[in-house]
Amino acid sequence: MKLHALNSFIAVAERGSLRAASRDLNIAQPAMSRSVQELEKELGVELFERRAKGVVLTPMGTVFLRRAMAVRSELQRAKDELLQLGGATQGELRIAMSAVPHMMVLGEVLNSFWQRYPEARLDMLDALLPSVEQDLRDGTVDLYIGPVTDGLPGDLIAERLFDATRVVISRKGHPLSRARSMRELADAQWISTPITHRAEDELKPLFASYGLAPPRFVMRAHSTQTFLFTLMNTDLLMLLPFQWTQAPLVRDAVQRIPVEVSLDSPPVCIVRRAGLPLTPAAEYFCDMVRRVSYRLDNQVRRIKEVEPI
Repeated sequence: MKLHALNSFIAVAERGSLRAASRDLNIAQPAMSRSVQELEKELGVELFERRAKGVVLTPMGTVFLRRAMAVRSELQRAKDELLQLGGATQGELRIAMSAVPHMMVLGEVLNSFWQRYPEARLDMLDALLPSVEQDLRDGTVDLYIGPVTDGLPGDLIAERLFDATRVVISRKGHPLSRARSMRELADAQWISTPITHRAEDELKPLFASYGLAPPRFVMRAHSTQTFLFTLMNTDLLMLLPFQWTQAPLVRDAVQRIPVEVSLDSPPVCIVRRAGLPLTPAAEYFCDMVRRVSYRLDNQVRRIKEVEPI
């Protein structure tokens, strides 16, 4: 199986037509078509269904695409590793990251990273496990940085960075900003997300323990942008990691309501494949993340000593 055949197949799958793929790769369309046909013959399956306005993957083609992209990623990673070990400063990294490290860590990491690898290219995904678990296992994503809620498969490993205790958060100047007990939040309205849906299950028994009716969840937000915009412009409340009150981008707009409740969240971790080394650039990125995370962890510990959360 030839590498150029895999590249041609991936290009056609991504563009949806032989013409667009041949134009992007600067390969004549007849040569592109022959390359794909030879690959299909070698595999003994049809990879594409030809249509009047292009092509679509067959079920077998969909399966093969993931494998082909994993092979391409691993070959690129091997090339980057050899070049970087020789002193080169280029390379590619594909990193999935949840909202809290995006807000608290990424900004401080980027300048240091590009000072060391000025020609490197980053492909950043806003994501959470388990949505990128298969991509990590295939090698199409180098790293995941975010909360880890459940046990990982044996071919992935997690390294703890910092804890993310959840507290009640509102906009600055909220009418309930001085509340000290859950009873004072009895009539409040709440936001949840598909990712933080546990908040609904956890708050209901908590309210019940105070003899209160279940909390009213009036919005489910499907993105960080949605819940932050809503939180900052309404009187809705939300359970979020304490770090949101410290994030430079939003700390002047949101605050913690100091009621006597906090709920543990899964720790923020680095997740990577077990048994396979990172490229030097990826390992350096992780080192920068560890440094910032260590400082953040200590900051939260000091805050807890003054004001328990």
